[in-house]
Amino acid sequence: QVQLVESGGGLVQTGGSLRLSCALSGGNLRTYTMGWFRQTPGKERAFVAAVRSNGGSTHYGDSVKGRFTISRDNAKNTVYLQMNSLKPEDSSVYYCAAGAGLIWSSLWSSNNYAHWGQGTQVTVSS
Repeated sequence: QVQLVESGGGLVQTGGSLRLSCALSGGNLRTYTMGWFRQTPGKERAFVAAVRSNGGSTHYGDSVKGRFTISRDNAKNTVYLQMNSLKPEDSSVYYCAAGAGLIWSSLWSSNNYAHWGQGTQVTVSS
């Protein structure tokens, strides 16, 4: 049973940084495309970033390009999301997700990821 556990969320001021971690257990991180999504109340879960299993190419949502960096450490079975230059609109619950066999066009949809973490809250104060 694959389980994902996020950590690293918290409260930060505008312009600050946070690094989220997502530890995968019950499986091998190498076999999964890993994604980060975020969701605020009343809104759909939105794509933030993904790193593919096949060599680790990365992809980002337009609103975070140039500010966020996704990375993976297969030896530690952990994926990270480094968030810099944070803005109040980045405040959300951030979810880690794992999907197998995802092609490029399927990275953006939460429906294509089979496993999810419980989420971690990020709050950016203005």
